[in-house]
Amino acid sequence: PVSDHFNGKVFKNKIDTSLKKDRFRLMKEFFLNDSKWPEWVESPQKKIELVEKGEFAVTFINHSTFFIQVDGLNIITDPIFSERASPFQWAGPKRARRPGVSLEDLPPIDVILISHNHYDHLDEYSIKEIYKRQKENPPMILAGLGNQALFNEWKIKRSLDMDWGDSYSVQKTEFIFVDCRHSSGRGIADQRGTLWGSFILKTSKGSIYIAGDTAYSPHFKEQRKAYGPMRLSLLPIGAYEPRWFMKRVHMNPEEAVQAHKDLESQLSIGKHYGTFQLTFEPITEPTQKLESFQIKNFTTLGFGETLRLKD
Repeated sequence: PVSDHFNGKVFKNKIDTSLKKDRFRLMKEFFLNDSKWPEWVESPQKKIELVEKGEFAVTFINHSTFFIQVDGLNIITDPIFSERASPFQWAGPKRARRPGVSLEDLPPIDVILISHNHYDHLDEYSIKEIYKRQKENPPMILAGLGNQALFNEWKIKRSLDMDWGDSYSVQKTEFIFVDCRHSSGRGIADQRGTLWGSFILKTSKGSIYIAGDTAYSPHFKEQRKAYGPMRLSLLPIGAYEPRWFMKRVHMNPEEAVQAHKDLESQLSIGKHYGTFQLTFEPITEPTQKLESFQIKNFTTLGFGETLRLKD
């Protein structure tokens, strides 16, 4: 049905993030850009450190892919293990380092969270491989409205479409899909045809905020007011240059810090950097900028690093 964020054909942000297109300016900056990433960064792969049932841990795998252990559940966010963030494996953004944990070394997964359907967040190979490995006990996929059609096409039977504000519980953990400022699309014809968003997890260890790709806006303060302060927030800090163009859909490190403060997050961890070159900033700039702010409770993890959180 038509709503404040769906006009009957396409979804939209509650606050307009559209930008007058200036293709000439963007092409000019693309050719003048000299922030080329290294072709390859050698990065060892690690095993996920499994925790006891009552413990809480988060592992950074790559890009926006985290493995979260909480309330006896194994949760993975926007899993991507492919060589490219693209509909093709011969063209498109190519990974600059291995995933911090190999797909083969993933423990059994209970829930897959998909923030939106861009190729660097919804990877067909990764989803199919996870389901192939768990035929007897497949995970549940939670994603925004309209995505279930694609999962059905892939013969993935356990998935749920969610609107902003919808919730779904697994055991004692509640998963809430909330709005952010972004977009969707896997081709020219389906732009904004499925819903994008972030997740808030209500757990016994406190609330976990898992941001989808997003521009900075008042929605962080609104969600803090609606759902309370966050025990842990996973916030994007990369893919933000050129700023005049990317600010409508992605935060830079400064804005991520403000989002961290808006959410009153006890701890925030950066993501969406160092894996695929999607924009113009150098590979190390997002983490270096974040470190320069010296925010003690906003950090990044090494690829494959597991952080155990105590009560």
